[in-house]
Amino acid sequence: MTVVDLGRLRASLLAEPRAGHFIQEDGAGDEPLTPAAVLFPIVLHEGGHTVLLTQRTAHLRDHAGQISFPGGRVEAHDRSPMDTALRETEEEIGLARERVEIVGFLPEYRTGTGFRVTPVVALVRPPFDLQPDPFEVAEIFEVPLAFLLDPANHQQHSLHYRGALRSYFAMPYGEHFIWGATAGMIRSLSERLGLLHAS
Repeated sequence: MTVVDLGRLRASLLAEPRAGHFIQEDGAGDEPLTPAAVLFPIVLHEGGHTVLLTQRTAHLRDHAGQISFPGGRVEAHDRSPMDTALRETEEEIGLARERVEIVGFLPEYRTGTGFRVTPVVALVRPPFDLQPDPFEVAEIFEVPLAFLLDPANHQQHSLHYRGALRSYFAMPYGEHFIWGATAGMIRSLSERLGLLHAS
């Protein structure tokens, strides 16, 4: 599955965010959740599609040093999750929204760290220029989409967090350890594309 069929991709996504339709991370409780949105940017290279990811800087308050999609908290002036994702992407990595085509949404993802995240799936057509915000972004890199969607590359791990053993998925790629909410949203797309075997 070197090149994912874009028609199949579009058909697998939600046309708009759906209230009450969500995935809950292990460890997510009943506390109030902060709304956020991320861009799931699929880059359409001729040799195969990739996913654009960032590594957050080590000093940030939330998810320091982790691999993530560009995105962040919903601000009062944002008109929609799509607006949040595009604004945050421009601020974090300098990707102009003119280069981005929104194709749909994944179910809301509720994290154990207190966020409810709307993943906004988009296609990005090269060439484009990126300008990372040095305060938030330590690195921008790309990973083949086929690698991320392949269940054979999804590892299950566990850790002690807030006094309990929590399980999570990870997709190590080279020196990058993709895990937590980012891995969970990638799994969500794999599932919607019918790539995960029913347990």
